[in-house]
Amino acid sequence: MRANGDLETKPQRTIVKRDDEFMREAIRLAREGMMSGQGGPFGAVVVRDGEIIGRGCNQVTSTNDPTAHAEVVAIRDACRNLQTFQLEGCTLYASCEPCPMCLGAIYWARPSRIVYGSFHSDAAGAGFDDQFIYEEIDKPREQRHIPMQQCLRDEANAVFREWIALEERIHY
Repeated sequence: MRANGDLETKPQRTIVKRDDEFMREAIRLAREGMMSGQGGPFGAVVVRDGEIIGRGCNQVTSTNDPTAHAEVVAIRDACRNLQTFQLEGCTLYASCEPCPMCLGAIYWARPSRIVYGSFHSDAAGAGFDDQFIYEEIDKPREQRHIPMQQCLRDEANAVFREWIALEERIHY
């Protein structure tokens, strides 16, 4: 009790885990997924307000899904848990620097921050080399390893015009 008779209240403290604690969880998921045969040695978590809201480990080989990288799995889990398609105000922790596909997914999800463990060059040393993808992106379409061909542009663009005219569309 204070001298003036008022009850003394202690300020409430918000416990915020540090980056290394969340990164250790991403690394734990990488190891667990690898050891259980789910996929390669990659893990990720999505955190909002000090709480993990999405988890993922690489599941490429166990699901036969080349897009099932840890970051994508964690983003899908977080979005499902939050009932949204954007992760503003969240931090994504990945055991390794995201590959080009994951980086694209991360930018679409719009977290506020990315924290990663290993560099993509470290992953390359373990046989996960995505440098060729970076190089392919920089090439003109006609010089890429997988041929690309444009077809029916006017018909495809008609759908964009319909989207623009749709009054009840959800912007993202």
